[in-house]
Amino acid sequence: MKPRNKQFATYLLIALGGLLLGWLIFGGRSSEEAHNHAAETAGATEYTCSMHPQIRQDGPGKCPLCGMDLIPVTANGSSGEASPYVLEMTPEAIALSNIQTSPVQLMNPENELLLSGTVQLNEQKVSSITAKFPGRIERLYVNFTGQEVRKGQKLASLYSPELLTAQRELQEAAKSKDLMPELYEAAKTKLRLWNISSSQIQRIENANELLTNFDIYADASGVVTERLVAVGDYVSTGSVLVEVANLSSVWVVLDAYESDLSWVKEGATVSFTVPGIPGKEFTAKVQFVTPVLDASTRAVQVRAEVSNPGNQLKPGMFANARIITSSKTTTKENALAVQRTAVLWTGKRSVVYVKVDDRDAPAFEMREVTLGPRLGDMYLVESGLSEGEQVVTNGVFAVDGAAQLSGNYSMMSAPASKLLEVPEQFRQQVTALVDAYYTLKNELVASDAAGASQAAATFGQALNKVDMSLLDGSTHAKWMQLLPALQANAAAIQKSTDIGKQREAFSPLSDHLIEVVETFGTNKETVYKQKCPMASNDQGAYWLSEQKEIRNPYFGEAMMTCGETEQTFRQGAGAPAGEKPKPAQGHVH
Repeated sequence: MKPRNKQFATYLLIALGGLLLGWLIFGGRSSEEAHNHAAETAGATEYTCSMHPQIRQDGPGKCPLCGMDLIPVTANGSSGEASPYVLEMTPEAIALSNIQTSPVQLMNPENELLLSGTVQLNEQKVSSITAKFPGRIERLYVNFTGQEVRKGQKLASLYSPELLTAQRELQEAAKSKDLMPELYEAAKTKLRLWNISSSQIQRIENANELLTNFDIYADASGVVTERLVAVGDYVSTGSVLVEVANLSSVWVVLDAYESDLSWVKEGATVSFTVPGIPGKEFTAKVQFVTPVLDASTRAVQVRAEVSNPGNQLKPGMFANARIITSSKTTTKENALAVQRTAVLWTGKRSVVYVKVDDRDAPAFEMREVTLGPRLGDMYLVESGLSEGEQVVTNGVFAVDGAAQLSGNYSMMSAPASKLLEVPEQFRQQVTALVDAYYTLKNELVASDAAGASQAAATFGQALNKVDMSLLDGSTHAKWMQLLPALQANAAAIQKSTDIGKQREAFSPLSDHLIEVVETFGTNKETVYKQKCPMASNDQGAYWLSEQKEIRNPYFGEAMMTCGETEQTFRQGAGAPAGEKPKPAQGHVH
C-alpha cells in the first residue's frame, strides 16, 4: 500500500472511532434525559375541581363551571405500598392547599358548662291547706298572697250545717253511752275525721249549746302563694283554701340543650348568680335531670336545690349558672382530644386524616375514629387515634377531595366495616386470646420449639375459655366456623417439637385469628397485621404483632426483619368490607 493510502486509512479509522465515541456519550445521555423526562411527566401534578372531576389542567386556576379553586392531584402512584386509605401528595400540592397538621393531645376532660334558668319553688315544700268538713266561710284571717303563716295559726272560720248535725248526734249518743257505747264512739269518730280536736269534742259533749263556727288552722309554715277562696264561699270536704310554700330552700331549674347532655350528671356542683343579688355566688348540687327531652326547646331541665336563709332568693328570679364537670363517657384523668376542624362527618361515621411518617413523600391516612363529647373547639377521642399523631386540621376537605379523585377511599366512599356487634365480655375474651397468641409468636421469633409448644398449650386454654354462649345468630355461626381450625392448628404446634412444622401450622392459625380480629374486634389499642413474602415457599404468610417493628416468626434470626406491615387494626374498628373504589373519570381539559 502506498504511504498516502495508508495515511488516508488511518484518518478514516480515527473518524469512525470518534463517531462511535460520540454516539456512546451523547446517545446514552439523550436516552437518559428522555427517561428522566418521562419519569417527570409521570409524576406531574394535575389540577382538578372537587365538584367537577372532569375538569383537569396542568396548572392552578378556577373551575370554568363553578368558579371554585382547582386542587392539585398527583398523577403518579404511591412511592410506598399501595393502600386505598393512604394518599400521597407533593409538597407543592400541600403548600397550595394550605394543609396544616396538629398533634393529637391529652387534655383534662373537665368542661365548664354555662347554663341559664330560673329560681323556682321547692315543690317538696309546698302544702295545700284544705277544708276538713263542708261549710260556708264566715271569716278569713289570711286573705292575701305573700302573707307569711306559721304552723298552728288560725286561717279561717266556717259555718257548717253538717257539723251542727254531727254535734247533736254526739250529744244524744252521750246521754245513752252506757247503753249504746258503739253509737257514742261512732259519733266521736265522725268528728275526729273532720279534724275536730279532742278538746273541742269534749266541749261539744258537755255543752248545752251547739257551736256554730269552727276554726281551721294551718298545718304548715310558709308563705301564701295562692288564695283560692273568699268570705262567703261554700267549700266541700277537701277543697283547697290556700297554697303555702316554705322558702327555706328553693330550686334552681336550668335548661341544658341536647348537645350538653354528656356533660350533665347528678351530683355535679352548680355555681350560679342572680341579677337581683349582685356580687354574690350561690352553690348547689345537681339533684335531678328530667328523663324526657322537651321537643319544642330541645332541652332538658337540670334541677339543683339550694338553701335560702332570709328568703333572699325569690321564685321567678333569673339565674346564670356554671357547672364544672367531666364527661359521663370517660373516667380517665386525661383523655385524647382532636381539634374540631379535623373531623369530617359522614352520617354515623367520623373521619380524620393522619399524617404518615414512614413515607418518602408526604402522605395522609384516612382513619375512622370514635368521638366523645365536644369540649370547646376540641372533640374527645374514644378510639382510633394515639397521642402525638399528627392529624390534618386545615385543608382537610382538599385532602379528602384529592383522595376521591385519585381512587382512594374518601369520606363518602369508605367501605363498611366487617366488625360484628358482640358483648363486651366476649371481646375481652378475644383480647386475652390475642395476648396468648403474641406469646406463641414471640417464641417462634426466638426459634424456641419447646417454648412454642408450651405457648400453644396456653393459647388452647385461652381458646377453651371463650364463652360462645354469649353469641347468637350470625355471630355464633361465624365463631363456630373459625373455631375448629384454631383448635387444630394450636394442637399441631403443641404436639410438635420441630420448629419448621410448628411454623407451618402457625400460618393457618394466624390467618384464622386475623379473621377473628377483623370480625369481632379486640380491646387492644393497636394490632398490626404483617406479612413475610418469602414464607410458605415464597407464597407469603401473615401474622399479628403487638409492635410495628418487623420481627419475623417464620424465619427468626435468619431473616428477622423480612416483611412489612399491611394493616393496622385499632380498638373498636374491624377490617373494611369491599374493594378499593375506582378513581373519578372524566374528560381532560
